[in-house]
Amino acid sequence: MPPLRLLLVLDNLSGHHTPSFVMWLCEQGIMPLYTALGGSWLNMSESIQRILKRRALDGEHPTTPQQIIDWLEETAEGWNADPTPFVWGGKRKRQRDRARDRRHALDGSGAYRSLPLRRQRTRAQQRPGA
Repeated sequence: MPPLRLLLVLDNLSGHHTPSFVMWLCEQGIMPLYTALGGSWLNMSESIQRILKRRALDGEHPTTPQQIIDWLEETAEGWNADPTPFVWGGKRKRQRDRARDRRHALDGSGAYRSLPLRRQRTRAQQRPGA
């Protein structure tokens, strides 16, 4: 086995598990790491990858693999100096937001109840005519 050169994160599709593909990766010094199907963090990392690739390579015509590597590293360093924040807004976030809206806040403490608190009536409110 050659020395490990790269960790490759893949989704868990059946085509990524074929013996010939996995053996070829290992022969190149690449270790495949598989994620769960539908892993939302993988979607976010793919978004970042597309942004970095576009910033580094759009309109350019690299002539060597090393040039591509250098441009991507420079772009990533620039990104890290002033990162763009991401907020995940997928289907699960909407579900969490709806669930949060169904809860009842307790005096601004950050705590919630699933049912509203019953208000205690004061004695003046309980007495008719008072």
